[in-house]
Amino acid sequence: MQQLPLIDLAVIAVYLLGMILIGVRFSRKNKSAAQFTTASGTIPGWALGLSLYATFLSSNTFLGVPGKAFGSNWNAFVFSLSMPLAAFIAAKYFVPFYRRSGAVSAYTHLEHRFGPWARTYATVCFILMQLARMGSIFFGAALALQALTGLEMRTIIWVTGICIIVYTVLGGMEAVIWTEVLQGIVKTTGAVMILCLVIAGMNNGVGDIFRIGIADGKFSPGSFSLSDFSHSTFWVVLLYGFFINLNNFGMDQNYVQRYHTARSEKEASRSIWLCVYWYVPVSLVFFFIGTSLYAYAQQHPEVLLAIKQQAAAERHVPVSSLQPADYGDKVLPWFMVNKVPSGLMGLTVAAILSAAMSTVSSGMNSTATVFLKDIYQRYINPGVTPGREMRVLYLASTLVGILAIGVGISMIGVGSILDIWWELSGIFAGGMLGLFLLGMVAEIKNAAAITATIIGILIIVWMSLSKYLPPDWEHLRSHLHANMVIVVGTLTIFLAGMLLTRMQRLKTS
Repeated sequence: MQQLPLIDLAVIAVYLLGMILIGVRFSRKNKSAAQFTTASGTIPGWALGLSLYATFLSSNTFLGVPGKAFGSNWNAFVFSLSMPLAAFIAAKYFVPFYRRSGAVSAYTHLEHRFGPWARTYATVCFILMQLARMGSIFFGAALALQALTGLEMRTIIWVTGICIIVYTVLGGMEAVIWTEVLQGIVKTTGAVMILCLVIAGMNNGVGDIFRIGIADGKFSPGSFSLSDFSHSTFWVVLLYGFFINLNNFGMDQNYVQRYHTARSEKEASRSIWLCVYWYVPVSLVFFFIGTSLYAYAQQHPEVLLAIKQQAAAERHVPVSSLQPADYGDKVLPWFMVNKVPSGLMGLTVAAILSAAMSTVSSGMNSTATVFLKDIYQRYINPGVTPGREMRVLYLASTLVGILAIGVGISMIGVGSILDIWWELSGIFAGGMLGLFLLGMVAEIKNAAAITATIIGILIIVWMSLSKYLPPDWEHLRSHLHANMVIVVGTLTIFLAGMLLTRMQRLKTS
């Protein structure tokens, strides 16, 4: 087992203790469901913006993005470039819509438009998406922390998960937001520190990184072909990013719930832009870390061999069969273990923990809120007392945390963290966003919405599972890239609903 110096252990201990103490501090204020779920609308816009930024900057970004840049190029950075347009739509239309509705749940209005089925469908999609997201984040953090500490991955996931459960259950949304403000600063500092160390390890600094990266196409944003949607081209990622960010800002309870925590509608809108202003350049830093590590490995071939041997041993395959994409996620953990000096390792571990905790804590709180509002109060106990509301929120938060831990453990052994999360999020988010957009159109009727949603679900299932069809059924497979699932699913539901409504009008006229 890797033995961390005492000073690094102290930094980690102080960080974890600080998170728990923040939860204890705000636990005194949690006397109602409104305080637990929306902090009673007392959060300043700048803190909310940093909180949203910290949620975006999960361990999927901290570890998955450098791994992706190492194994391929900057194609995935196009996701970040799609954020401003989605943020513009969200700030102009979604924030005013939710703030004026007064409903804490993002899915209440779907019942008003189409009935209980729509609300329940969106709720189930959201819960599944959150479990997938939190599980992938637990796995990503454990992958790095195993390399840093030598602890078994399941142990790391359990210990991290229990710590998050404690401060999230104790402090509610206010603790989530203020811990995320701190976590956002910690992990940004950690990223800059790692980049400086990689640059310092190059023979000729940044110049070598650009020279090697340009020569090997590592800065490429992908193909600009307008006819190829079967590969991860620039346009495929741009479309995926726009639709998934539109879903994040417009339908994801993680974000919608926090619009209600702001002191005003104006501050809630500003928080979205602050999130974008932070995330886009910082995500660029993480891509540059991945390219820098690639250049570093070219100048230090023994590093590349050690990482490949480790990956081959874990997968039980020959070293020669591995491609860079197969071991990209392991390069940053290796560098941190072997090149980060004593005294800074504690900050590195804290940064990785921050990357996991910030997203998981908000996911736990928002999922518990959805369970209370959209399931418990809707179907089990509509007349729930304030005291029972709090007990349900505490229990649901704990249960969601435990389930997320289980999902994280089940993901141990997958290839790219970023790939698995992007694929799962596209599957679960496609139907939600399409239905939400239909709900914004006044003339859509319930029957048309139901039929369109069923059609969309069938398309999403086909696109997601057709790759498992036997070779003889090749003609039935989807030849679109997996990132197109949310694009096609969303557009199918929306356009089918519009077409069915149009046909119904023509029939009755």
